Amino acid sequence: MSPDPIEHPTVPADNGEVTLLIARRVEPGYEESFEKWARGILDAATAIPGHLGHGLFRPSAEGAPWFLVHRFRDADALRRWQESPERAEWFAHCEGHFHSEIARRELTGMETWFAKPGSSRPAPPRWKMAISSGLAIFPISLLGNAALGPFLTDLPLVLRTAVFAVLFSTLMTYVAMPNISRLLRRWLNG
Repeated sequence: MSPDPIEHPTVPADNGEVTLLIARRVEPGYEESFEKWARGILDAATAIPGHLGHGLFRPSAEGAPWFLVHRFRDADALRRWQESPERAEWFAHCEGHFHSEIARRELTGMETWFAKPGSSRPAPPRWKMAISSGLAIFPISLLGNAALGPFLTDLPLVLRTAVFAVLFSTLMTYVAMPNISRLLRRWLNG
């Protein structure tokens, strides 16, 4: 899929953020009017408190769905958007765009690490996510303690823990989980 993001969303941590992924099928010849509508509704969502970002992804092939992505701080922010008069107004005026929703997923926490971009396939079972996360955490823990541990022993426990938390969350999000989920893709989705 060739992304055309309005914003480039990052993978949310397991802190209550919610990513809403919507797939819409657009009839041939109506792509331009749909894209204008989609960009309008995505932009309207930015006024909702707790909205963190959005994106629009074009289809990977002719006849494939378009994907709209919203990120929200929490489930309450998502609910405010879904119940908002702004959203209702955009849907009240979408006739003539010849598009329909074919799938919708709300991703929260760790399952966003395992979601294939542009896919409406459900996340793997939690036990597989737990094993995969453990495989990612172990080398970070080992290397972090071996490399940084000796230099941090004089720091207070809270500060030492904060250093490790920043290191772990950064490496998990940008290095370990993308690689682990790619290496274990067949097993995770099997």
